[in-house]
Amino acid sequence: MKFNSFNIYTKEYEDWFKENEIVFQSELLALKQLIPAEKKGVEIGIGSGIFAEKLGIKYGIDPSENMLDFARKRNLIVEKGYAENLPYPNSSFDFAVFITSICFIENPGKSLKEAFRVIKDKGELIVAIIDRDSTLGKSLETIKEDSKFYKYARFYSVPEMISIIEFNNFEIAEIVQTLINMNPHIPENPLKGYGKGGFVVIKAIKK
Repeated sequence: MKFNSFNIYTKEYEDWFKENEIVFQSELLALKQLIPAEKKGVEIGIGSGIFAEKLGIKYGIDPSENMLDFARKRNLIVEKGYAENLPYPNSSFDFAVFITSICFIENPGKSLKEAFRVIKDKGELIVAIIDRDSTLGKSLETIKEDSKFYKYARFYSVPEMISIIEFNNFEIAEIVQTLINMNPHIPENPLKGYGKGGFVVIKAIKK
């Protein structure tokens, strides 16, 4: 990452989820549909651990030490590191997760090769993105230059992300989407597929 705003605006990051609780709950519902329960997983770009804690993911890496301080307070097992060079042995995990973090990674292809390495055979990869082609994605593109967090982000369309995942020897298994209606009062139940929701979760299997 060219500039790690997450290391500077850590508290603002945490506060965003409190202020946007319904969005957060909608995203969690989508993720819970595809993340395997009772298995050993790692979140790549775990940040403060706010998602991992709710999803039962115990392990993670992130380049931001200030974010990792929050994650440690959540009793998560975290290390400082980068997605392109994971500090784990081969076949360490049943699954690996990127939750919007891939849009901040300089070399997503290399990070997926590393994810492939640390996942067991037939293990699962879960990648959550803000769909660039969605209403939400288009609106974030227009404000990203003035955003503390999104200024250096690269948003992907779902077909583009699928292509990168498949190129790195994963087979797409399932896709769900949410943040379709953006109801400020009620969390959304996720729908299968993509093309309507701003937040899309892709599950793939290691070949």
